[in-house]
Formats: sequence, C-alpha cells, structure tokens
Amino acid sequence: MSRKARFILVAIVLLALFGYRQYRDRAGDAPADNKAVASAKAGRADAPPAKPRMLGDIAFRPCTLPSQMGAPGVEAQCGSLSVAENPALPQGRRIELNIAWIPADEDGDLQPDPVFMLAGGPGQSATASYPAVAPAFKDALKQRGVVLVDQRGTGKSNPLQCKELAEAEMSGDEAQMQQVMLAAVERCRDELSQRADLRFYTTTDAVRDLDAVRDAIGADTINLLGISYGTRVAQQYARAYPQHTRTLVLDSVAPNDIYLGNDFARNLESALDLQFARCGKIPACANALGDPGAQLDALMARLEADPPLVTYRDASTGQSKQERLLPAHIAGLARMYAYSPMVSSILPLLIHEGAQGRFDGLMALSKMLGSQLSDQMAYGMQLSVICSEDADGLEDDPGMDDSLLGNSLVAGLVAQCDAWPKGKRPDDFHKPLASDVPALLLSGELDPVTPPAYAERVVKTLPNGRSLVLRGQGHNVIGAGCMPKLFAQFLETADAKGLDVACLDKLAYTPPFTTFNGWGP
Repeated sequence: MSRKARFILVAIVLLALFGYRQYRDRAGDAPADNKAVASAKAGRADAPPAKPRMLGDIAFRPCTLPSQMGAPGVEAQCGSLSVAENPALPQGRRIELNIAWIPADEDGDLQPDPVFMLAGGPGQSATASYPAVAPAFKDALKQRGVVLVDQRGTGKSNPLQCKELAEAEMSGDEAQMQQVMLAAVERCRDELSQRADLRFYTTTDAVRDLDAVRDAIGADTINLLGISYGTRVAQQYARAYPQHTRTLVLDSVAPNDIYLGNDFARNLESALDLQFARCGKIPACANALGDPGAQLDALMARLEADPPLVTYRDASTGQSKQERLLPAHIAGLARMYAYSPMVSSILPLLIHEGAQGRFDGLMALSKMLGSQLSDQMAYGMQLSVICSEDADGLEDDPGMDDSLLGNSLVAGLVAQCDAWPKGKRPDDFHKPLASDVPALLLSGELDPVTPPAYAERVVKTLPNGRSLVLRGQGHNVIGAGCMPKLFAQFLETADAKGLDVACLDKLAYTPPFTTFNGWGP
C-alpha cells in the first residue's frame, strides 16, 4: 500500500479517537442542501444581532462549538462570567470565564438542575471537548440543559498555552530532553506571568468558579459529569458544595488520593499487556505480527542504542522531512493511542513495521500526534494544577525503570514544578470523597491511565454509588454502546444501583489490524 493510502487509513483511525461517535450519530441529521444553508446564512449576514437569551443573570447569544476533527459542530448559546483571579483581591485582575449552554429540548419534561460537563487533561477546554461526546447527551437533553465552563487557564478563559513544551518532549535523549523542557518551562512561565498569576489556576480555584456560575444561572443544584481529570474537579466540588450537588457521573475516575503522574508508567504497562494479548488470541494476528509486546521491547532497545535517521512526510504540510526516531516518540505514541482501543488496534501493526526497519509511519504519526496535543492542551494550566496539587507526592517507582515510560515523566514533572509558581492546596484535598451523593462511576476495561481499580477505590466511600466496567473499552466511555441511555436514566432517577445495565454486555472488543487494509474478519 502506498504511503498516501496508509496515512488516509490512519487518519480515519485517528478520527475514531477524537470525533467518530459524533460523526456517526449526527451524520444523518446533516443538511441535505449545503448551498441552501450557505444562502440562508448569507441572507442573515446583515440582520441585527439576536437578542440575548438569559439564563439567570448570564446573557447568552447563539454560537457554534466547532469540532476539532472536522465532524459537525454543535449549536449552542455562548456567554461569559467575570470572576476575580485572586479571590482575596476582588478589585484586582479578573478572568472572563467562557461558558456555553446547550438548552434542553423545549418539548421535554424540563428539569431545573442542569448538567455541568467537566473536561479532562488537566488542560482541556470543556467547550472544545464537548462536540466529540455530544451524542452521549442526546437523551439527557430531553430533560436538562448542559453547561460547559472553560476552566480558568483553558479554552477562552485566559488560556495558559505552552506549545513549546510539546515539541521539547521530542528534542533528544533523556538528559538533553530534560534540559530543553526546563528551559521551555521557564520561558513559558515568564511569558504567562505577564498576564496571569499562575498560583490561581488550580482545581480549587476552578471549583469556586463553577459554583459562581451555578449561582449566576440560578440553579440550586447541578449534576456533574467529570471526564478523566474532570472527575477530580467533580469530587472536589461535591465535597466543597454538597448542598448544590444532585448527582455525580465520574467517567474514567481519578481518585482524590492519587498524585497525578505516579502511576502513569505502571498503568500503561498493564493496559498494553491487555491490549496486546488480544492479538495473541486471534490466530490471524498472531501469525502475521507475532508478539507485539516482545517486538516493542526490541524496538525500544534498538532506538536507545542507535536512533535511525528517518525520512517521513509531514502530515500537515505534505513536505518530506528527516529526523531521528527516538524512544520518546514511540512511548508517546503508544501511550496516547492506548487511550482508545479502536486507535490502539493499529499499534501491533505499527510496531511490527518498526521491527522490520520501516520507521516512516511511526515517525509521521508521532509528529502528527504531538502537534494535535499542543493545540488542544493548555500545558501552563496543567502545570499550575499538578505543581500545586501533586508535585510534593511525586516519586520514582524502581519497578518501572525498564518500562515504556520509565521514570522520566515523573522526573520531568518534578524538575518543571521546581520552576513553576504554586498555589495553595486544601488540607483535605487528597482525602477520598465520603458522601451520600448518588454517583455513577464508569471505567474502560483497557484504560491505560485510569484503570477500573481506581473507580473501585472511590466507590467504597460513596454508599449511593455504583461502579461499571465497560468491556473492551479504553478512556472516556460515556458514549460507548448503550451508555448514553443509562446516563440519561441515572440523571432522571438519581439511582445508580437501580439501573438495568444488561445492555452493556453487547459491547465487543475491537480486533487488531493485521494489514493496512483494515480490520480482519
């Protein structure tokens, strides 16, 4: 297969990670006559601005939340709320929180408690993340509106971008990489400090902002759906404002008592073992590709000893480039692809290609992924969160020295946090949430970053909680199978234990690629 055809195929696979479900569920609703739509828009160009639509004290105007991967956008109402950056200085610098509201269906049985979706990262924007998971809210919107608040430091809420950091992660051997990253962190810190006090972009600050938005829209109680890092925000909100928390949905659960970064290497190893084992159980894959785990180990050793100079085609420009393929490229690619089994299904084939000395696909995809992450993640906000909340608990795991990620990620975070301003962390921040709040906890069986064991830990102190493990799924599972309907039922009843979840038994494993022509039969 030609290089161009391979990139088209892999681009389709990447679409699955960032927007496939939205495209699948909404394609049938797309306008049939694009010319008519364009004409209608042109006819409105000179129309006076629409009158704002009020939700409590916040004025909203029509807007479209664009998809990050080309699928249809989501029609919404957009507004903002001004909050003090430093709560002790209400007359000081202020942040305009970017807010989107997707109103409930007007024909439904409308309820007064909206759903707040909390994005992951830390560093992702709620308004930018929502279109990819929008189909999961289809049934929930029959009764409740959805509110999206770009957490301070993300999206359009005074974003703290450090794009140079993403490039620094692929700059050379480990020692060189740490030096380059530290220099990039210091430059980013100095640049951002001209317009932000980096101590006040923590989870605790975000929780206070969320309650300010809740109060401003006039909602007495709200339902929180947290995804990944957003589950930390949701748990912290429920502890700080239990009287305003109606329900919790925690998708890909991060327990309060973990320190972000410590378990990344071990969790990835466990998930890759499970995912690669699927190849061994399918004769066509085992015969064609062998043992993906063993080949990955051999490939990493080869790159460590003698990184090859690879000629590859830049996916964004189409230009031919040359660069040395480093172990960091493979580690980063495997880690991020493992989030979605649909995407990771191509990993055994890519690793096999590398074991055969064909490196161009690995290099091109690694560079493409790095570019996407730098655009979607506010690394400055991420450092404000991790350095304030987790840095003092980060430590090497000697058992992971020879793993794919090793301890370089932890060492890098510690070094970066030494140079980053830190906010205050409440004394009980890392204590488990103990609450009677109705809670539904969701985990993917193959999740490489927040495994099902995390949810099992959290649900122990939530007597009205229930933990579900979705077979064959990875990270962020709210849109898998019948989960959207179960999500809507839980919002309606606030009873996780009463849900009939038999429909989840229909979830299937994604078969691994054995050729670049796609999945086998």
